[in-house]
Amino acid sequence: MTLSDVVYVCLGLGALGAAVLPRLVSRRPLSLPMVFLAAGVLVALVPVGVPTVDPVGERLWVEHATEVCVIVSLMGAGLAIDRPFGWRRWSSSWRLLGITMPLTVAAVALLAWGLLDWPPAAALLLGAVLAPTDPVLAGEVRVGEPLGTEHDEDEVRFSLTSEAGLNDGLAFPFVYAALALAAAAGTGWSADWIGSWALTDLLGKCAVGLAVGGGVGRLLGWMFFRVRTSVLRLSEHMEGFVALGATFVSYGIAEVLHGYGFLSVFVTACVIRAAERSHGYHKVLHEFTEQIERLLTAVLLFLLGGYLVAGALSALTPAGALLGVLVLLVVRPLSGWLAQVRSVAGTKERAVVALFGIRGIGSLFYLSYALGQGSFGGLERELWAVVAFTVVISVVVHGVMASPAIGHLDRRREGAELDERS
Repeated sequence: MTLSDVVYVCLGLGALGAAVLPRLVSRRPLSLPMVFLAAGVLVALVPVGVPTVDPVGERLWVEHATEVCVIVSLMGAGLAIDRPFGWRRWSSSWRLLGITMPLTVAAVALLAWGLLDWPPAAALLLGAVLAPTDPVLAGEVRVGEPLGTEHDEDEVRFSLTSEAGLNDGLAFPFVYAALALAAAAGTGWSADWIGSWALTDLLGKCAVGLAVGGGVGRLLGWMFFRVRTSVLRLSEHMEGFVALGATFVSYGIAEVLHGYGFLSVFVTACVIRAAERSHGYHKVLHEFTEQIERLLTAVLLFLLGGYLVAGALSALTPAGALLGVLVLLVVRPLSGWLAQVRSVAGTKERAVVALFGIRGIGSLFYLSYALGQGSFGGLERELWAVVAFTVVISVVVHGVMASPAIGHLDRRREGAELDERS
């Protein structure tokens, strides 16, 4: 038996598990990410020689693997949202983006500076990396497939899906802020970088991402549904892999033009969805992206489990562990609750939205990307330890709580509807 044989077995079992497990764990205090993370840990403990990935030594591989997983999930999330775009209709999204996200960045940065005694640039990087919620691991609290029932897109599911779709792109300005601070001041502090960062990384790249996303989405929406030549009207052929083409085109153009590709992909998906809301082709596109997302998620979480066994947490200090717990159980819930003050959602709905700030593959991507672009005082291992610990705790805690919490809200809403009818 060779190493490649073992790898093939693991890949095959992973693919089969990605198809079967979602139905097995549905409505249970368990999630697909939890299963694959645990599988990675168990296989790494067995002496069969399955290779582990070190994100510090093999940073580029980790960066691109997580990058692909995130952009595919962003396309799937955007295609799934039925709600038409609007400032009032999407008010919960703007609250979470405009209040929760910057508060989280600031709070985590201050905690890293105070608890861990990290330099300002490294502390700010940790805040940027852990601020965005994750569209990949949020399956249990995400909206359902396109053209589903209104229960598939209640306020909780919509808020968490739209937040994850948008803030995975809007975390980039904060990552670039940390890189700019590290370049300008090293382990100290300087304000010289703020002006150019605000003009280029905050405003300019966001504008490019939005423009490319909107333009590509309009062009593809016309091509999918309205072009007169039937050969080019792809909705008639019902081929799901076209979603990957839309994803990579949108992302690639935005990156070539120095914009934010994550933001562009999500906007492209939303614009395609709006081009023809009642067409069944949206389901085909969404199902294909969801299948690819499951496979990529299974592989990455399996590798993360192996990395845990190989010593991912060896650099984790008690203060670092405390910070990870505070991010998930204090910082996110408080900032998420503050964003929803005077919102239309009920108390329990606000609590669920505030609590389920899932951290996952997006955080792994941002950290690997940033460490390839700048130097942060030799804290690479410590940064990976805190981020990996936070992601693991999020996978477990949110995985256990997601189905019961969402199920309770669904039963409560169904009961209220029955009372209204009677």
